[in-house]
Amino acid sequence: MKAKNNKSILKRLTADILKQKKLVFCALLGIFIQVGLTVYFPVLIGQAVDAVIAKDVHRILPMIIFKMILVVLFNTLIQWLNPLIYNHLVFIYTQTLRQKIIDKIYRLPISYLDRHSSGDLVSRMTTDVEQLSNGLLMVFNQFFVGLLTIILTIITMAKLDLLMAFLVLALTPLSLFVARFIARKSFSLYQNQTRARGKFTQHIEESLRQESLIQSFNAQEQFIDRFKQLNESYADYSQGAIFYSSTINPATRFINALIYALLAGIGAFRIIAGHFTVGQLTTFLNYVTQYTKPFNDITAVLSELQSALACAERVYLILDEKEAKDSGTKILLSDSVKGSFEFDKISFGYDKNQTLIKNLSMDIPQGSKVAIVGPTGAGKSTLINLLMRFYDLNSGHILLDGQSIKEYTKTSYRRQIGMVLQETWLKTATVLENIAFGYPQASRDQIIAAAKAANANFFIQQLPQGYDTYLADAGESLSQGQRQLLTIARIFVHIPKILILDEATSSIDTRTESLVQEAFEKLMKNRTSFIIAHRLSTIQNADIILVMVDGNIVEHGKHKELMAQKGVYYRMQMTQQA
Repeated sequence: MKAKNNKSILKRLTADILKQKKLVFCALLGIFIQVGLTVYFPVLIGQAVDAVIAKDVHRILPMIIFKMILVVLFNTLIQWLNPLIYNHLVFIYTQTLRQKIIDKIYRLPISYLDRHSSGDLVSRMTTDVEQLSNGLLMVFNQFFVGLLTIILTIITMAKLDLLMAFLVLALTPLSLFVARFIARKSFSLYQNQTRARGKFTQHIEESLRQESLIQSFNAQEQFIDRFKQLNESYADYSQGAIFYSSTINPATRFINALIYALLAGIGAFRIIAGHFTVGQLTTFLNYVTQYTKPFNDITAVLSELQSALACAERVYLILDEKEAKDSGTKILLSDSVKGSFEFDKISFGYDKNQTLIKNLSMDIPQGSKVAIVGPTGAGKSTLINLLMRFYDLNSGHILLDGQSIKEYTKTSYRRQIGMVLQETWLKTATVLENIAFGYPQASRDQIIAAAKAANANFFIQQLPQGYDTYLADAGESLSQGQRQLLTIARIFVHIPKILILDEATSSIDTRTESLVQEAFEKLMKNRTSFIIAHRLSTIQNADIILVMVDGNIVEHGKHKELMAQKGVYYRMQMTQQA
């Protein structure tokens, strides 16, 4: 099964490389010229030896030496040009491959990204693609050159002496058999190595991103132990793969050395018998060296190729993933959005065998301020994921103004929704560009007005270059509250028809929070808003409070109504007040 998979990856890789027809043609032409000159050079050496023995030095030898100088010069030039062509060919392929991967990742469903760590994905895009690039360069630099050298050398040896050529052909499969056996073993080890490297990279990334949290919980030893385990696992697989692949070269060299010694002895007897000249034997032994050396190069490439194919397999697995489907065809325009929602018997589970939300039905009038509360794991964020169409329902429908949200394109639908998450994210760019994220066409005045509305203008003005301050560390130098104010300001750049706030002011000081809440109140007026709240004091004036437990809405109503019921919401309020 592995061998079959290996062949399919190689076939696919070849098809991708052959798309660059002109560069491939130039590379192959350069290889033919290089190998032709290399094979011709021993003929000149043999002629020079025979000329010396025949004492015909003054008449023939100068012309032979002149030819040898020309061959060396042209061969040097072509060996300088060829790697430039190979590099250009491979680097264009890897550049295109990286672009395909990132384009694919942006089109993958959120569920795929939730199942795979960012560290592993980064490892595939960087380390695996780099390893694949190195393997492909070796294929052109050594494999194709070696293969063509073997073919031309066999033809030339056959012209010199059929018996000797037959002996060479009969003995060399021994080294091929050894190389094939070792290459198969090393491929599986290289596969394990790439998987271990992905886990290793993931752990490093998590550790560095959460260093302050690790230290605050005194979990350094725990992470160091885990690092040690992953490091040892990666080292063991790497050592095994390198050990097996490194045995190919010495094993084949030993076999080829025995073949060379045997042929030298047989050639000496054929000279004595008068079937060979000394110059011809010199040429032939040069060809034996040329013939066996490519086997060493090819076997070295085969071991590297196993690693490259293992990396290519991980990369192509991403490209083969099913993209997020957009079943909608209608364009949702801002002017047509009123904002009434209806949950019509919806059911959903991240795992199809485990339903989280079961047969939920609910009507939300337009312009309502809807608060969603409940214990951790109750399904609050899940409901938001479904509203945003990050996940598709198992059954049922979510209707916006009487139409299923699946009928609209995701782009036009999401453009009507403004979302502020508890977890902030900034990119490496200026403050201005971060606020304009999603609406890069916004004017500077619009962005400054949005920052003022979010009460972020004051601290932005204190930065070294104000709005033009470049956040080289993606905002890590800012406080959590400042980062959150910038993400809130994004909402005010292009005010949407529907708002989703997931504990949007959790990292802001009390005074600033009151100002931002006041701005939000103005923003939410006559707009349908969904608010995930952990601090219940902030949502007491909501039009509808949905209380979720285990994926179900167990209570709903206004604050006073729910307090009067003395149910789940009442107990949550009492707990927080206590």
